[in-house]
Amino acid sequence: MPEFDLQDPTDLDIMRGQFNMISHEEWDEYIEIAEERSMGYKNIRILNTARKKAGIAKYLSPKVINWILNLVEKIDEDDDEYEDEIED
Repeated sequence: MPEFDLQDPTDLDIMRGQFNMISHEEWDEYIEIAEERSMGYKNIRILNTARKKAGIAKYLSPKVINWILNLVEKIDEDDDEYEDEIED
């Protein structure tokens, strides 16, 4: 994921758009994976907050959205690596 400038309105719009594209069901999957991997209480809690605010990023601060998107990227990357190991 590219580094976003939290002061740039264009970057903020992109971040909010990415956040809003994730459905409630996808948030449930991310939370389940985070709990399985013991990613920490704060990370799981912020993913639960994201699930509650799914589709309405305007109520979250840019720092929180950035944190959440970084967690989502980490979970997705770990899943890709796991799937590659299974295929080999």
